[in-house]
Amino acid sequence: MKNLKVQLQQSLKDASKIVIMGIGSELIGDDAAGVLVVQKLEKQIKSKNVLVLNCCTSPENFTGIVKDFKPTDIIIVDSADFNEHPGFTRIIAHDEINGVSFSTHRLPTKIMIDYLIQSLSCRIIVIGIQPKHLVYGEKPSSEVLDAVSALAKDIKESIVI
Repeated sequence: MKNLKVQLQQSLKDASKIVIMGIGSELIGDDAAGVLVVQKLEKQIKSKNVLVLNCCTSPENFTGIVKDFKPTDIIIVDSADFNEHPGFTRIIAHDEINGVSFSTHRLPTKIMIDYLIQSLSCRIIVIGIQPKHLVYGEKPSSEVLDAVSALAKDIKESIVI
């Protein structure tokens, strides 16, 4: 299996407009993973062709902004339980999204992704970070914080626009 950075570079090589959506709750330990990734990227990516969105627990509220931006590619980052070691990060294929547990969303991730695909006809990459704990009031684990830093770096280095 190719490493995540290589997969991202291949997937984004002909991207011209990218939206990066971070999903999660900063109040629930490792559920903050997606939000923490976009917080890092907001400071590092300054291209008018990249829109970085901190969607918190309601990414569906941002679909209008995403549609208006007209991206060729969307990257969605969230904590996801796929029974791996804490901090394990991988791309989740569209057909397996229903089998992965995304914890704090109001609208199921698959429904939002299907809506975006139908509305925009763009490519969507969903990246999950395995949480260690999802406890209200806890800070993110060191494993997830390390994964957040590595993923933000990989995403930034994979974007060539």
